[in-house]
Amino acid sequence: QVHLVQSGGGLVQAGGSLRLSCAASRMTFRINAIGWYRQAPGKERELVGRISGGTTTYADSVKGRFTISGDNAKNTVYLQMTMLKPEDTAVYYCIIETGPVNYWGQGTQVTVSS
Repeated sequence: QVHLVQSGGGLVQAGGSLRLSCAASRMTFRINAIGWYRQAPGKERELVGRISGGTTTYADSVKGRFTISGDNAKNTVYLQMTMLKPEDTAVYYCIIETGPVNYWGQGTQVTVSS
């Protein structure tokens, strides 16, 4: 069993920055992709960004503002968010895709005030 623990959310003013972290209890398995999703109130969960096979893709709404990165030594994935907008307000989830199983973080609230 793999546990993902997220941290780093909170309240920030528009134009500000936050970095979310997602620490995995272990990563001794094949990883197909890592990524971040978000879900705003009343909306479906949507992809924020994803790294797979060395290729990173981002939702159009966050391109140029958000960056996904990882630290293998710490088994941690990051989501650096800059120039935040009120419409970025959502619960953010990290995901590690291994093929047969996807592991999700517990979710982190990000609130951007105008």
